[in-house]
Amino acid sequence: MPASSFTPRRATAAVTDALDDTRVVLVNGARQAGKSTLVRAVAGARAAEWRDLDLPQDRQSALADPVGFVAFDGLTVIDEIQRAPDLLLAIKATVDADPSPGRFLLTGSSRLLALRDLPDTLPGRMETIELWPFSQGEIDSAPDGFIDAAFRLGAALRHESGLTRAEYADRIVRGGLPEAVSRTDPRRRGRFFDSYVQNLIDREVRQLVQIEQAPQLSTLIRLLAARSGTLVPPGSLESELQLSRPTIARYMGLLEEVFLIKRIPGWSRNLGTRATQSSKLVFVDSGIAARLLALDAHALRRPGMPFGPLLEGFVLSELARQLTWSDTLADLYHYRDQSRAEVDAVLENRRGQVVGIEVKAASTVKTDDFTGLRRLADKLGDDFIVGIVLYTGTATLPFGPKLRAVPVSALWQLAP
Repeated sequence: MPASSFTPRRATAAVTDALDDTRVVLVNGARQAGKSTLVRAVAGARAAEWRDLDLPQDRQSALADPVGFVAFDGLTVIDEIQRAPDLLLAIKATVDADPSPGRFLLTGSSRLLALRDLPDTLPGRMETIELWPFSQGEIDSAPDGFIDAAFRLGAALRHESGLTRAEYADRIVRGGLPEAVSRTDPRRRGRFFDSYVQNLIDREVRQLVQIEQAPQLSTLIRLLAARSGTLVPPGSLESELQLSRPTIARYMGLLEEVFLIKRIPGWSRNLGTRATQSSKLVFVDSGIAARLLALDAHALRRPGMPFGPLLEGFVLSELARQLTWSDTLADLYHYRDQSRAEVDAVLENRRGQVVGIEVKAASTVKTDDFTGLRRLADKLGDDFIVGIVLYTGTATLPFGPKLRAVPVSALWQLAP
């Protein structure tokens, strides 16, 4: 089944419901996003057998006797299943023999279906739930209803904000990983991010594939952080990394598999063309990107610092989170035409209607900031619902038919 995605506080009901009617449930997502905590909370209400493949003895047992490792009549929880993917064959045999729902609850820190040595993906037997870091609305106990409101209200959307550029910078460098959110001391938060990235390379990436150039991988991650919110063709990094384009493309794929980065595809009315459009890169967590660039909230606000690209990545990541629970079924793209007119985010619903979004770090907006949105509106006609420039100012302002400047905080403060 296709993956459903949630953030930690929204996922408990989804996992519980999935266990009630599915044989195998996989909770997949970034390391430290709260998967084990979530699974413990769900499994605590059931007589579950717990296996942790981060523990050497559990991992060795799984490798030595996979059939015996999963031989339990009730719910079996297996944490970090990507460390022993051959277990899926034993799980498949077990659930085929007894198709009762709620047999296995798995967690993974890699996109399991992308593992190269995966023996079987349990088609028709497993539901996958992807877990994101906290959204800003979850952190603030706010509605997180921007996408539904934008499609419902169009140009009638209104929002006033009291947030300053300094407060937006604070949110960018904090990100949404639960451990980072809980650390109010910037130095302690920074140490967490440093160890997070290093552990991701040492444990997750090295497990997926043999890395020939580990130092270059660390350099690649920093280069990608500097390009967050931009188009990053692998060939553009060849000279800086002294690596071939195929190797860079493979490494970027690995970083997406372990939920460090996300690539936003290009939008086109021609479905066949979409597959060939260049993707825009964002970090799943903006706090990691800021730390890789050695930026705290104060430094980020200085002239010449990449406030704009990091704010764009922050917004795109929040939109991607929100799409996983919004009532509006839509997909996230970016737009760039042959004349290089661009729109940072294109949300298209199943009826082909579109909301276009530009992101500006400035607290004021100019007419020229709507150039790409006007181009998109001309292309779409009646299917263009509204074009929004999200900015760090405080008021909603009109800039023509179906064009509005709206404070960034509308992302999480608007009700659906």
